[in-house]
Amino acid sequence: MKFLPTLTTTNGSNWKEKFREIEALDIEEIALFLTCLPREHRKTLYDMIKTSCIKRIPFVHLRSDMDVDEIEFLVKEYGTQIFNTHSEREFPIDREWLVVYKEFICIENTANYPLDAEEIKKYGGICLDFAHLENLRLLELDKYKKEVEVLSKSLIKCNHISAIKKEFSFTDSKTLKLRYDSHHMDDLSELDYLRNYPIDYFSDFCAIELDNKFSEQLEAIEYINKFMGERNKLISKMLED
Repeated sequence: MKFLPTLTTTNGSNWKEKFREIEALDIEEIALFLTCLPREHRKTLYDMIKTSCIKRIPFVHLRSDMDVDEIEFLVKEYGTQIFNTHSEREFPIDREWLVVYKEFICIENTANYPLDAEEIKKYGGICLDFAHLENLRLLELDKYKKEVEVLSKSLIKCNHISAIKKEFSFTDSKTLKLRYDSHHMDDLSELDYLRNYPIDYFSDFCAIELDNKFSEQLEAIEYINKFMGERNKLISKMLED
């Protein structure tokens, strides 16, 4: 499994400012979340990437107004290997995406749209968002069990990793339900919930979906790698015994 620092583009991410930190830390490989950027702003972002030290973008979160040419640009210029999108029930997509890149596009389990077994068949696999899943476990156990059942029969190709707060982080504007998941991390312990998920839920493309500084994301990656390594050693020892 591999954990990637991520350039997010939500309103609170200050994505333009983050290029200074990318240069200062000499970060060559990132995941890229285009979620909140309309076409004209994406052009600005791509121009900034071209003049930065970024060389590889293996994982990209698509936006529904993108066309196949834009996906192809990311594949050719930055070696993108996997993409994710939301359910078409939430954001309709360009059908040509799946004609050309089906095996590389995964559907995400989002906060308000549970995984649907039939819809998954249209895509190359699942993008498992751990924080969305954990939020269900904490608040809607029946829905959580259904998600786990779907996951047991599906291929997980990529992941999102966010924080889980000790107390409610916010109220969902659509459902008015309280939420524990957050795209801002205040303490590394907010990642400890990941310890409870099986190793086969983790993929080769685990994006740190946090609006935090890149330096803090790199600390998060080091923290996760440490306890995942300890868990792997423990599992190996148990198998030997």
